[in-house]
Amino acid sequence: MTDDDRVFKALADPTRRFLLDLLFAREGQTLTELESAVAMTRYGVMKHLKVLEEADLVVTRRSGREKLHFLNAVPIREVHDRWIDKYTERHVAALIDLKNELESER
Repeated sequence: MTDDDRVFKALADPTRRFLLDLLFAREGQTLTELESAVAMTRYGVMKHLKVLEEADLVVTRRSGREKLHFLNAVPIREVHDRWIDKYTERHVAALIDLKNELESER
């Protein structure tokens, strides 16, 4: 499985996307904090976090007895640059060319 495949797999699930949104809003949350925001068991949240960690979308750091979770947006940006940006660039360039042509005809 490629890195892109892991990211797409991780982002395919709405619960995992919600966990990423929580970490975007406030980084450095514990499992207990994340668990309190979703209607699922601690084990279920741990399984989702494991998928996010395998995709490198979440990184952790120990602080005493707690394990803090942080969002890593780099893989999302890489997917955007690879799979989204290149497909929209041509259309945006065509729209800019059209705009410039229409404005020059005035």
